[in-house]
Amino acid sequence: MTGSGANSLRLEGARIATGCWQAELVAPGADEAPAVEVWHQEARLDGVTLGAPLAPGRWPVSVPIPTALLSDGVQTFLVRDPATGATLGHFTIVTGVPLEDDIRAEIDLLRAELDMLKKAFRRHCVETGGT
Repeated sequence: MTGSGANSLRLEGARIATGCWQAELVAPGADEAPAVEVWHQEARLDGVTLGAPLAPGRWPVSVPIPTALLSDGVQTFLVRDPATGATLGHFTIVTGVPLEDDIRAEIDLLRAELDMLKKAFRRHCVETGGT
């Protein structure tokens, strides 16, 4: 779960505990906490919080996972930088009776990864002038 570029945002140590997704947001050289959004499908989740800095350029970030979004199947949540729209990472929750070869889980994860790759490629094209 990393970004690209010298001063890009990245997430470290992501986990789910007590119904909240938690990670450490790393923003090298930043004096103030950057904004972060968490999306499920096409809806932005409320309640994303950034705590007091752990060290220069490092903040704890968390978001409660709404129980209304949990149902049988695979739910993928994307963590984004609202300033650039870049996907910083994602987390997936599988509920119900998961099958070892559940193709839906694989397709959902591939879609999330493809979205991250598309945005990284577009960003690369903008930064390099398309060359």
